Amino acid sequence: MAAKRNPKKKSDGSSHSRSNSRRTDKPGTSNRPIADRPDDEPGPSWTFLTNHSHVLIVLASNPSMTLREVAVLVGITERAVQRIVVDLEEGGFIEREKVGRRNQYRTLTDLALRHPIESHCTIGDLIERINKPR
Repeated sequence: MAAKRNPKKKSDGSSHSRSNSRRTDKPGTSNRPIADRPDDEPGPSWTFLTNHSHVLIVLASNPSMTLREVAVLVGITERAVQRIVVDLEEGGFIEREKVGRRNQYRTLTDLALRHPIESHCTIGDLIERINKPR
């Protein structure tokens, strides 16, 4: 009787994951698009701010933007943006209001950032600093 192959093992012995992570040829680069960077230009695989903060900053700047548009700007899937918006709503950082067929988002800027290191700053401080012209 032939031995069954493990579908998660490749013939070269390396593991195969079903996640959507992408391999890159160069360490420290990513194929994931980041706003204002051409898709074919390699760049860092991480940023200093989280996707949660990116979504919050985008919605604070344009409260009537669709989640699909937010996803394109942030460089993540629309479904990921939906999950982040739910997190931000449950955390009390944004409120959603239905306006016709669309959603309008209101950022609650007086709340403190969550981590002890930055808890002396508010959401408004972060948004103001990021959106401040150079």
